[in-house]
Amino acid sequence: MAIATSTPQQAPRPIDIALLISVFVVAACGLLYELAAGALASYVLGDSVLQFSTIIGTYLFAMGVGSWLSRYFERQLPAHFLRIELLVALIGGALPATLFLANAYAPGAFRFLLYGMVLMVGTLVGLEIPLVMRILKRNTALKDLVSQVLTFDYLGALAVSMAFPLLLVPHLGLIRTGLLFGLMNAAVALWAVWLFRAELRRLRAHAVACVMVLLALLAGFAGADHITTLAEDKFYQDRVVYSTASPYQRIVVTQGKAGHRLFLNGNLQFAERDEYRYHEALVHPAMAAHGRPKRVAVLGGGDGMAVREILKYPSVESVTLVELDPAMTRTFTEHPTLARLNGGALKNPKVHIVNTDAFQWLQQGEDTFDVIVVDFPDPTNFSIGKLYTNSFYSLLDKRLSASGYAVVQTTSPLVARQSFWTVVSTIESVGLRTAPYHAHVPSFGEWGYVLASRRPWRMPDALPGGLQFLSPQTLPLLFDFPLDMARVPAEVNRLSNQVLVHTYEREWGKVVAH
Repeated sequence: MAIATSTPQQAPRPIDIALLISVFVVAACGLLYELAAGALASYVLGDSVLQFSTIIGTYLFAMGVGSWLSRYFERQLPAHFLRIELLVALIGGALPATLFLANAYAPGAFRFLLYGMVLMVGTLVGLEIPLVMRILKRNTALKDLVSQVLTFDYLGALAVSMAFPLLLVPHLGLIRTGLLFGLMNAAVALWAVWLFRAELRRLRAHAVACVMVLLALLAGFAGADHITTLAEDKFYQDRVVYSTASPYQRIVVTQGKAGHRLFLNGNLQFAERDEYRYHEALVHPAMAAHGRPKRVAVLGGGDGMAVREILKYPSVESVTLVELDPAMTRTFTEHPTLARLNGGALKNPKVHIVNTDAFQWLQQGEDTFDVIVVDFPDPTNFSIGKLYTNSFYSLLDKRLSASGYAVVQTTSPLVARQSFWTVVSTIESVGLRTAPYHAHVPSFGEWGYVLASRRPWRMPDALPGGLQFLSPQTLPLLFDFPLDMARVPAEVNRLSNQVLVHTYEREWGKVVAH
C-alpha cells in the first residue's frame, strides 16, 4: 500500500513578501484615485450618488479591460510592472490637481478629462494585479497565491476607504492626497527596481525614470498650495482668503467687490454685501410673529448669520445650532474676519452648538422649540434631499411647541418653481399649515421661504430695530406671488423617491445650460 506524504510548504521568500506589500499599496492607491475622482465629480457636477455610481462603474469596467489586456504581456514582466506603476503614479497622482485646474480654466473639458483619467487609471490598475500574480506564481502554489494577493488587495482598499474621509482629505486636501499616493506608487516602482535588479535589462534607465517621476510628484506636492490657489482664484474670480476641506465639503471664502463670499463645494452660500436681506427674510417673519420666543433651534446655518438675527430678540433664552460639519462652526467662531460677519454670535453664551446630522438629532431628541429655522443648502444630492422629505418634516413637527413656527429656506420660486412648490406640498403633507413667501437677494435673485406651523401665521405688528431690509410696512409684500411664481401642482418629496432632487437638478440645469 502506498502511503501518501505531504510536501512541506515552502516558506515565502523576502521578494514575495515585498511584492505582497506592493499589492497592498497598489490597491490602496487605486481606490484612493477612484474616491478622489468621485469626490471631485460631486463637488463640480452635484448629485453625489450619481457621480460616485458612474465613477465606480467606469473604474471597475476599466479594471476589467486592464485584466483582459494583461494576457498580452508575456516577457519581462517585472519591467512591465515597473512602467505601469510609474504611469499610475503620474496619472493618478496628478488626477485631483488636473481636474481642479480643468474646472477653473476649461470647465467644458472637465467631464471628458474626469472619465478619461478614470478609464486610464482603472485600466492600468487592472493590469497591475495580474502581473504581480504571474510574477509570484513562479514560487507560490495557485491556491496560496490567490488567497494572499486578494487578502492584501482587500486590506489596502479597507485602509484607504477609512483614511480618505477621516484623515487624508481633512488634513491634506484632495490635491496633496492624490500626489502623496502617486509618490507611494512611484516608491513601489523604485522598490521593484531593487527587487528585480538582476532581471532588468536596462536597470539604469528604469532607475532614472523612477527618480524623475518621484521628483515631479514631490515638486507638485510642495507646490500644492500654489496649484490650489491658481485654480480657485480663477474659478471664484475673487481672491481666496480662506479655504479648507472637511470630510463633508470644501469650504472657500473669497473677498472682492461684493465683500466676503462663502462657497460650499463651489456653490455660493452668501455674499457679504446682501446677506442681510437673505437672513432677515429667513428669521424675522417667524420670530416676530411668535411674540416672545424663548427656545430656538437652527438646523444648518453653521456660518452663524441666522443666529445673529435670532439674538436680536431679548426674550430668547437659548439657541441650539445643529450643524453637521464642525469645520463650519469652528471657522465662523475662531476666524476673526468671519466671526465679525456674524457679530460673534457663535460665542454668545446663549448659543449651544451641536455638530451632528439634523435628521438624527430630530429623531433622538424630545425637547420642543418656539421657533425652528431650517437653513440647509439646496437639495443638490440625495444626502441633502432627505432633509426636504415628508419624513424630515414629520420629525420637525414633533419638535415644534404648540404655538411654534418653523421656517425653511426653499430655493428660488422663479428659477426652480416646481421645486419650490414641491417643498410646500411636502410640508403640508404632514399636517402643517404653510405660508410661502419670497425676497429679492441680488446675489441669488428671487429666493423663497416657507413658514410652517400648527396655527395660522399672523403678520407681526413690530420688528426689531436696526434692520436693513425688512419693515412692518414692506413685510406683507413678501407673501405676494406674481403669476410667474404662482403655485403649481407638485408631488410630495419622500425618502423612497427623492423626486425633489431630480426636479431641482432639471430646473437649475436649464439655467446653467443657458
